[in-house]
Amino acid sequence: MSALDLLSGDAQTFIGKVWASRVHLHRTDPADPRGLVGLLSLDDADHLLTACAIRAPSVRMAKDGAVLPESAYTRGATLAGKQLTGLVDARKALALFDDGATVVFQGLHRYWPPLTRLVAELELELGHPCQANAYLTPPGSQGFAVHSDSHDVFVFQTAGSKQWEVHGPDGPEEVLLEPGISMYLPTGTPHAARAQDTVSLHVTLGINQLTWRGLVERTVAPLLREVGDEHLPAGYLEDPAALAGPLAERLERLATALRGADPGAAVEAEVRRFLTSRPPRLDGGLRDVLAHAELTQATRLRRRPGHPCVLLDRGERLEVLLGDRSMSVPAWVRPALEEVRARAELTPADLPLDAQSNLVLCRRLVREGLLEVR
Repeated sequence: MSALDLLSGDAQTFIGKVWASRVHLHRTDPADPRGLVGLLSLDDADHLLTACAIRAPSVRMAKDGAVLPESAYTRGATLAGKQLTGLVDARKALALFDDGATVVFQGLHRYWPPLTRLVAELELELGHPCQANAYLTPPGSQGFAVHSDSHDVFVFQTAGSKQWEVHGPDGPEEVLLEPGISMYLPTGTPHAARAQDTVSLHVTLGINQLTWRGLVERTVAPLLREVGDEHLPAGYLEDPAALAGPLAERLERLATALRGADPGAAVEAEVRRFLTSRPPRLDGGLRDVLAHAELTQATRLRRRPGHPCVLLDRGERLEVLLGDRSMSVPAWVRPALEEVRARAELTPADLPLDAQSNLVLCRRLVREGLLEVR
C-alpha cells in the first residue's frame, strides 16, 4: 500500500489534481499494526518525552493558545565536559502536561523511524517536501486557538479522540477524529482542536508545496544572471526615455534566451535539486555494510522504503540519482535497474544480467543504500 493510499484511501484522488475539498476523511482499521495507529503510540510518545534525552526545539509545549517558554520544561547538562542546553526535563514537562499543556513533538520525520519511512515514501509519491509533527494533549484541553497553516496537512489520530473545528466557505464544521481516522486540510484552512474525555495523540504531516512560479523562477534565474549589472545612467529621472531603448534591448535578449531554454534540462535540474535536498534514509545501514560482501544469488533484498532511483541517459553511461548522491554505470545495466525499480523485493538471480554482474550491481546498490538485506 502506498503512503497516499494509507492516508487518503485513493492516491489518484490527490496526485496531479487540485485538492479542493475542505475536509476529506479516510478510515483505516485501528487494530491493524501496519496502519496509521501503529506509527506512533502513547508508549512511543512517553519514551520520546521521558527516556531518550530529547532536546528543544524537537519538543515544545503550548497551553490555551500560548507557546510556553523553553525554560519552563528544559534543563542543562554536560557531556564529555561540554555544556548541553535545551534538554527536556521530563519531570517539568509531565507536570505541565498534567496541568493542561500540550506536548508538541516537532520534526519527527528526522528521528522517529516509522514516520521517517512514511514521510520518505510520501515525498516520492508527491514530489513535495513533507514533515511530521505530533501533538499529545491532556483530556479536555486545547493547545492552540483557531489558526491556519501555510501548507497542506494530513492529520491522523493514533490515541484518544479530538474534536476539530474546521472553517470552510459555508462556516465551521465539527469533525471528531478517533484512532485510525485521517483528515486532509488544504493550505489556509482555519482550524482548532480539543481533546475529549481521554488523552489525545495525533500526527500532522505537512506538505510544503513546490509551485509552478518557483519552478519558472528557478528556470529563469540563470538567464537573468546573464543581464549586465551595470548602473543605470545618470539623468534618467529627468529623461526617462533614455532608459527605454537599452531596456528594450535587454528584454529582447532575455526573450530570445527564454525561447531557447530547454524545458527538459530545467525539469532534470528540478528533479536533481529536490532529491539532493532530502536527507539520506539509511536505517539498518550498519547491518547492510556488514552483509553486502556476503551476498549470494539467493540473498533476499528489498528496495529501501522512500529511497529514490531516477535513471538519466548519458549516452554510453547511465546516471542514477539516489537522493543525496548519484552513481554512474554503463548504459547496458539499465534493464537490471528497471527491474530493481519495479520490484519491492528481489534476489540478485532475478536480474537479467550474468550472475557475476548481478552480484556486483546488487552489492553496489546495497552500499549506496537503495537496497537493504532482508
